[in-house]
Amino acid sequence: MALSLKKKTTSRSPVGLDIDGRYLAAAGVEAGRLSRAASADLDPGLVSDGEVRDAPALGDALKGFFSTHDLPKSVRLGVSNRQIVVRQIELPWLEDEEQRDAAIRFQAADAVAMPLDEAVVDYQIARRLPGVDGTERMQVVVVAARRSMIEGFMDAARAAGLKPEGIDLNAFALMRALGTDEAEQTSRVYCNVSTFVNLAIAVGDVCVFTRPLSATWSPGEPGQASTLADEIRLSIDSYMGQPDARGVGEVVLSGPGCSDEELAAELGSLLRLPIVVAPPLGVVEGSSVPAEDDPHRYTVATGLALGAAA
Repeated sequence: MALSLKKKTTSRSPVGLDIDGRYLAAAGVEAGRLSRAASADLDPGLVSDGEVRDAPALGDALKGFFSTHDLPKSVRLGVSNRQIVVRQIELPWLEDEEQRDAAIRFQAADAVAMPLDEAVVDYQIARRLPGVDGTERMQVVVVAARRSMIEGFMDAARAAGLKPEGIDLNAFALMRALGTDEAEQTSRVYCNVSTFVNLAIAVGDVCVFTRPLSATWSPGEPGQASTLADEIRLSIDSYMGQPDARGVGEVVLSGPGCSDEELAAELGSLLRLPIVVAPPLGVVEGSSVPAEDDPHRYTVATGLALGAAA
């Protein structure tokens, strides 16, 4: 199954499934509101650093989770780990769809640092724009992921009797859930603070940079803000080294860790950037979140469901 960056219409309504290292979260979205939501703690060791370590055991956990909460079997999975590469490329615009696809995939072979026969590749045309010579060009976001990593998630889902309808990047799901401003001219950093901290940088509604961070988050553990600030700063520096990079206007925090007010305040002081704590479900109305749950667990799952429903 290919990574899906594009919005695809489906007759069914898959739930977004976020497989975090510490928990599972599933969300369904209908008519702009959360229609169903469930989460459960996940035993340690099944998923580590964003990769499946024990597919059969994760399959058992997913099967029990979906049965307990009577969730639909159709799912849209999210992934985030170091086996994923996101690159922007720019090419002359080609009207013929087959020629355009061939040109993009040929250029992608140079842009991503992995053999394409070992990767799952997808792309999205972000913008069409005039070139300096007056001819039309296109900016393309290319995503490549190790096939073996994707298969680990697929094997676990299928062992649980689930029907994966698509695979998306957690970074894209995060932006989708929190909402973006297409006209925005400065860069915005999105940082989902959870077991595995994920970062994306966007200009308007286009993701221009993403990477998982080495920093981890655990409730109450000291010194996390300093480590996280260093990782965010390193990511911003890497992004600013790219052609046409734009200055960062603010950092948007999401995920279970963003509820830590001291963490948010310290990050703002260390980074010297405005820190915004995102609403847990962003653009989606969320009255269906169980009262005993942390609503920040559902941000990525909601974004995945929005991608399925679009």
